[in-house]
Parts: sequence; structure tokens; C-alpha cells
Amino acid sequence: MERENRTASIILAAGRGSRMKDFGGNKTLLPLIPKGSPFSGKRPILFHIIDNLPPGPKAVVVNHKKEDIREVTQHLDITYSEQPVLNGTGGALLAAMPFLKTLDCKNLLITMGDVPFVAPETYASLLSALKTHDLLVLGFMPEDKKQYGVLEIRDDQVRRIVEWKYWKNYPEEKQQALPVCNSGIYAARKDSLLHSLTVLASKPHVVQKEINGVVCDQEEFFMTDLVEYLPREGRSVGYIITDDEKEVMGIDDLSALLKAQKIYQQRPKGIGHDALDDVPKA
Repeated sequence: MERENRTASIILAAGRGSRMKDFGGNKTLLPLIPKGSPFSGKRPILFHIIDNLPPGPKAVVVNHKKEDIREVTQHLDITYSEQPVLNGTGGALLAAMPFLKTLDCKNLLITMGDVPFVAPETYASLLSALKTHDLLVLGFMPEDKKQYGVLEIRDDQVRRIVEWKYWKNYPEEKQQALPVCNSGIYAARKDSLLHSLTVLASKPHVVQKEINGVVCDQEEFFMTDLVEYLPREGRSVGYIITDDEKEVMGIDDLSALLKAQKIYQQRPKGIGHDALDDVPKA
């Protein structure tokens, strides 16, 4: 396949999923087809994501229960990029830099390992918009924006992504002027992304985290910072909006898992592959 037509994909699957109580495994391996328990069954979330992504090289960023992911996906042509320390979404991308540097392709998708319902057509729309932008953000407009980061948009360009803990203190009028939320899913021109990642690596945030009962400073890197770095270099950051909030729902607790399993059960016939491997026990 020619370089112009190839698309690489990076799936972020390193996190612990601490809000998924009573499940110690990697949540990307949770089943969309439960059997006996919400935590066991078939059709792992990760498989559904992989099937929806376009053809091309794929990397999964791993840390927590990485052996389980390797075991379940060993029959697939996948690169595993280990994130040795859970140091943010930007840290996950930095862990995938060796994968990116070896790719002979122009564009790539970055998606979350617990967001299974992004449609192939939506990924295609993101990639299509790379004709005029260096980075694309998949946005959505929920009825309740609480807890989500919002896109600050000016002149049809994304200028900044503001996290909930900051924008919740904005005046009401300013909050109403920021209706588009960040899904955490992106498309990028590979060369532009690689350049901006070198900037990201040089600008860590120091945050306080509790590790083994001890509060300490830790350097973290945030993928949302790329939205601010790219325009400073004359590069363009755009966005598209999905009309279906279910597409970008994250499965981060039991309630969300049960909802996702119900959505999958109600899908039109012929979508998905029910015969895939069982999820390994956590």
C-alpha cells in the first residue's frame, strides 16, 4: 500500500481502570458479550476497536496487565509500546514514538482503549479532514458537559482544550459559549505529530500523586497540550463533531460497562464477531 494511503493507529490501553471495582484486569479486555458475569464473556472491547479502525499498522500502548493483552492479541499483527510509568496520555504517545518513527505512512489515528463504539465512518471523516489540518480532534456535544474537557474554538481552529476542573469556574456566559467537548480521540499527520512530540517531551507538568500510600511529585505529559503547541509552529488544529454521544462513551466503571454491553446487544445483525476469544480471567 502506498504511503499516502496508509493509516497507522495507536490505541492507549495502559491504564489501571481504578473505577472498575471488582475487576483487576486490563479494562480493554472486558467483554461486550457477557457470560455469567459482566466481567467474563466474549468480544473484548479492544477487538471491537481494532475491527473499527482502518487497515494499517497498529500499536497498543500497554502497562497494566500487559501480559494479558499480549496473550489475547498474539494472533494479530500488533506492535506493543510499553509505557513504563503511567505518566499521562502524552506519556503514552511518547512511549509510542519508536513505533511512529519506523512507519512509512502519512497519517495516524489515536484512540482510547476503553471507547469501543467509534464508527469506521467517523474515523474516515477525521482522516479526510487532515487534508486541511495537521491535527484533528473528535468532539461531541453532550447535554451535560460536567467532567469533560471543552474545546476553545476560534476562527474554526481549536486553540485550547480546557479541563473541567478549570472551566467549571468560568462565568456562566463563557461556559455556554463552549459547547464542544473533547472525546480524547485524534487524527494527525505523522510528521507534524512527531515534531510536536519532541516539544511535549521537553515540557512535563509536575503533579502530586499518591503512590503506595505516599504523596510525591511526578512528571506527567498531556496530549491536550499538543493543541497549543502546533499552532505556534504555524500548524493547523481542526475538529469534527459526532452527533452520536454513544460513539465516544468511555467504559470506566461498572455502570458504563453494563450500558455498553446493552448497546452491543442491540446492534444491527451482522455487526461484530461473536465467535472471538473469551476474555481471560483477571
